[in-house]
Amino acid sequence: MSEHTTGLAHHFDDLDQQHKAGQLGMWLFLVTEIMFFGGLFAAYAIYRHLYPVAFAEGSHHLDMYIGTFNTIILIGSSVTMVLAVHAAQTGNRRAIVLFLILTILLGGVFLGIKAYEYHHKWTEGMIPGEGFRHVGKQDPGHVQMFFIFYFVMTGMHALHMVIGVGLLAAAIYVVVKGKVTPRHYAQVDIAGLYWHFVDLVWIFLFPLLYLVDRHK
Repeated sequence: MSEHTTGLAHHFDDLDQQHKAGQLGMWLFLVTEIMFFGGLFAAYAIYRHLYPVAFAEGSHHLDMYIGTFNTIILIGSSVTMVLAVHAAQTGNRRAIVLFLILTILLGGVFLGIKAYEYHHKWTEGMIPGEGFRHVGKQDPGHVQMFFIFYFVMTGMHALHMVIGVGLLAAAIYVVVKGKVTPRHYAQVDIAGLYWHFVDLVWIFLFPLLYLVDRHK
């Protein structure tokens, strides 16, 4: 079977060149994503420095155990993603599909738990806006600022996860169509890069949002 029948685009010399070009494109895209989330992290750090006690009080309204469980779920999804890429490298089509489906399911569990958290905060009156309710010792406006960051940062992360699920679903389609081989598995590999990035963002979000001054 020629390379052109296994997915080689006409403007590449071989599949290796095409794969490396795809990887480079994804890495360049992820650099822009790093700048985007880096801006959010920088803004969060500034306001946390300005209102450390209020941010700690807001953080204590989050369920650390749920956050920890979701972190474990995402780490597990990274493991299944690695196994999917390895299966693609060895040409095990059934294993690729299995591990991609498991990755999607774990991502779905994460998003379901996050939706539960959002609903819980809504019932507690912790959604920023006119209906925001806070009866603690700190200025409600400063505590509300913490929750603005919480919903914006975790909301953007959730949106990226949904996009990641779409990429994985597209990869499954390509695998089922028989277009993935040990020499041509770029779509699985590149989707994996994106998924690992999204997981890494959560690894930073979890301590920043859930573990503020928990040692006190």
